[in-house]
Amino acid sequence: MKITSSLPLLLLFTLLILNPPTTIHAQGLASRVDSILLQKYHPEEPGASFLIAKDGNILYKKAFGLSNLELNVPMKPDDVFEIGSMTKQFTAVAILMLMESGKISLDDKLTQFIPDYPEGDHITIHHLLTHTSGIRDFTRVKGLNEISRADLSPEEFIDFFKNEPKDFQPGDYFKYSNAGYVLLGYIIEIVSGETYADYIEKHIFLKLNMTNSWYARHKKVIANRASGYHKKDDTYSNSNYISFSLPYAAGSLMSTVSDMMQWVEAIRNHRLISEKTTEMAFTNYSLNNGTLINYGYGWHIENLADQKSYEHGGSIFGFKSMGVYLPDSEIYVIGLTNCDCNSPTKITREIAELASKY
Repeated sequence: MKITSSLPLLLLFTLLILNPPTTIHAQGLASRVDSILLQKYHPEEPGASFLIAKDGNILYKKAFGLSNLELNVPMKPDDVFEIGSMTKQFTAVAILMLMESGKISLDDKLTQFIPDYPEGDHITIHHLLTHTSGIRDFTRVKGLNEISRADLSPEEFIDFFKNEPKDFQPGDYFKYSNAGYVLLGYIIEIVSGETYADYIEKHIFLKLNMTNSWYARHKKVIANRASGYHKKDDTYSNSNYISFSLPYAAGSLMSTVSDMMQWVEAIRNHRLISEKTTEMAFTNYSLNNGTLINYGYGWHIENLADQKSYEHGGSIFGFKSMGVYLPDSEIYVIGLTNCDCNSPTKITREIAELASKY
């Protein structure tokens, strides 16, 4: 009887040796996440790739649906997606890198880089980083469709929107502006002497070994590039063509879930900017009247699962993306999708909250 009664304990001990608690928890999490994502991303439709990491260790990485509808190619976990406005994280950190090297100050006025910019002597780099400049978003400027396929220089594109009336005086309000980040990209070019694309690829992607991340180009052959789709009335179509000179430093980067994890790990471990400067990136800034804006430099500052959350999404023709980093629990969740019809924003936050409980 004693031998028999000890068998369950022996079996439990054996299972714990072969499957430690962290593994068991990860398996339980994976099962829950599978059930969530399979309801949203179906095998015969455009799909997605998701990754969950804790303390820099991957707990979950899986792809769903199709990467290419016409060729019936299944999505792979490390397919390359356009990440849209998540590009702003990279632009902001590039600005902070130049600040640390003494080449710029965040208090520098816009007219120091573009002397004839209207009212630019009241707009600082800080205003551009925090969407508090008052510069109208170029997506709201009449005539955008007429130039959407043209490959413009940064100067030509800035000339397209720079004379638009300001939405408000700098620092009075928070209003999301892609135009502000286009201007930041041009400042990076002026100060570094390199194109924005070259600066990001050389000083960030190459340094961090992000080998599957790029400044998007239509003509370049990029291995494992996912095709982008749009959906209308239950019918899928290929995404609209847009010149990447328009989203530029506000939304023209491409990456994978694995590379994006390396990116967050580099930020977490201060590989590109110091701890002090990293704190600046994740500060919740305020308006002139003291109202918090829930935005830092390239990241929204939110709360999720009763803890601080640094997050940002992205949307560009054919693609949507969302990344959530919970610094207190060291959880990072990234979701990349290849249809602008199926946003991962809500579900990525849901998965991050779920992962924080494991």
